[in-house]
Amino acid sequence: MKDFIKFTLATVAGIIFTGIIVSIICVAIIIGIFASNNTQTIVKENSVMVLNLSGNITEQTQEDPFNFIWGDFYPTYGLKEILSSIEKAKNHENIKGIYLKAGALTTSPATIQEIRDALLKFKESGKFIISYGDFYTQGNYYLCSVADKMLLNPQGNVNWVGMASQPIFYKDLLDKIGIEMQIFKVGAYKSAVEPYISNSMSEANREQVTAFLHSIWNQLLEGVSHSRHLPKDSLNAYADRLVTLRAATDYISNGMIDTLIYQSEVKKYLQNLMHIDEQTSLNTLSLEEMINIEDIAPHNNSENSIAIYYAEGGIDDMTSTDEGISSKKMCKTLQKLCDNENIKAVVLRVNSPGGSAFGSEQIWHEVVTLKEKKPVIVSMGGYAASGGYYISCAANKIVAEPTTLTGSIGIFGMIPNMQGLLTDKLGIHTDVVKTNKFSDIGTIFRPFNAEERTYMQAEINRGYNLFISRCADGRKMSNEAVEKIAEGRVWTGEMAKDIGLVDELGGIERAIELAAEEAQIMEYDILSYPKPENFLMNLFSQKKDEYITSQMKETFEEYYPCIQFIKSLQNQDHIQARIPFEPNFNL
Repeated sequence: MKDFIKFTLATVAGIIFTGIIVSIICVAIIIGIFASNNTQTIVKENSVMVLNLSGNITEQTQEDPFNFIWGDFYPTYGLKEILSSIEKAKNHENIKGIYLKAGALTTSPATIQEIRDALLKFKESGKFIISYGDFYTQGNYYLCSVADKMLLNPQGNVNWVGMASQPIFYKDLLDKIGIEMQIFKVGAYKSAVEPYISNSMSEANREQVTAFLHSIWNQLLEGVSHSRHLPKDSLNAYADRLVTLRAATDYISNGMIDTLIYQSEVKKYLQNLMHIDEQTSLNTLSLEEMINIEDIAPHNNSENSIAIYYAEGGIDDMTSTDEGISSKKMCKTLQKLCDNENIKAVVLRVNSPGGSAFGSEQIWHEVVTLKEKKPVIVSMGGYAASGGYYISCAANKIVAEPTTLTGSIGIFGMIPNMQGLLTDKLGIHTDVVKTNKFSDIGTIFRPFNAEERTYMQAEINRGYNLFISRCADGRKMSNEAVEKIAEGRVWTGEMAKDIGLVDELGGIERAIELAAEEAQIMEYDILSYPKPENFLMNLFSQKKDEYITSQMKETFEEYYPCIQFIKSLQNQDHIQARIPFEPNFNL
């Protein structure tokens, strides 16, 4: 018996001791990873920046600790970090050029255009840009066409077919399972509700989609035509001939590609380009390494700062949210920026399809209050539509990319009636006792009656009229003038400038310049909000559902927003200022 107890205690002690050792090792690994992430990059002579054009691009990089554990086959990069890295590469004497490595890139046309514009400015330094792809997606081909030389795998292809938008419709699915979407809206073009009540696009929706698709496609044509010295008519002809399915040698003969080469040969190609022999190492710098290069530009004046607030994602209704724009947090931050005397101007970077009309109104109010003390300039990203435009319209000036999707000034409400599913199909019945006439309004077990629909539509109308007046006040237009370009219609930035919804075309750098001009400051620091969480904070705050969400984004790619929208139906605000639908561009 004594031997049994002795061996049992020894085993328990061994397990505890092993656990302690493993814990210490894990902590050491985490600290090591964290330390390596913050190690300053040393740039050697004859270095080349490598920009991997695969994955997803958001406004700011958010470190994900699970990437180190599970790996990340579909990485996420921050546009802010990409633009700053290109600028560093332009200014650093040891960096001789940029190598664009094309792949499957999921982002908006406006984001691609902003990176492309930064690369065009980089070329002013006289340094080289080359690109290579096993294949080129349409968006990546447009982006990479700025390169001095475009390389392609001998068995690769260029997906050049023209623009298409293919929204998904759920009406028949909802009918089959017994769910009716009760719709309340204002605006002929406010088509966010169409996927739930129809199986095809309305004529008004088809009109607006046709217009902005042609506007975006024309931007791609003009960019490629200028960089590759190919006529726009020829590029359109290549798309109509389905050049995507041609042999790689055809791309050489028609001028779309310069050289056919395997990926393993790119290193030698770069060495020859830089006039260094094969024995001399080629120093490459990833985006992560570029981020850790010390900025050559010194801090100018801590008493004169321009703040950039990144407002990305859907807008909530002042309740907490796991992703997107938390209107409560954003309002608090804008209040702090308003009170901070060292901040002389604010750039509001908006990349949002909209969301809650209530949340949008609260942010609008804080922007107006902020503008009373200091200039506010809006820089629009891929989307700044509906609620995204609502929170932008009060700014001193608005800057958008030509391919930004904006406008969509309209309101809708969508409330599910699940009586057909719960009662008719599943046999679930309810009864009700009420103290007042409308005590059970909004229940999923019955549809709205005629009187309730009248009241609900009146509330939608009030929200729409308020939206119109906010835009009219902010843009110094009459309500009647705004109504003519509203009704939920989506415009590209190029189109929006012509009708007065946007002041200038350009990216975030132009917005910063305008902020400095409005604030009348020459030297300033840039401060970014909200602050991204660092590696350790993310590690300890990461939730299981956040990891699942990231995997769903990777799996469903451009279709994820549709899934997320359906998922959020039960919790979303009943009045929405949101872009008509996910356009599902074939970039």
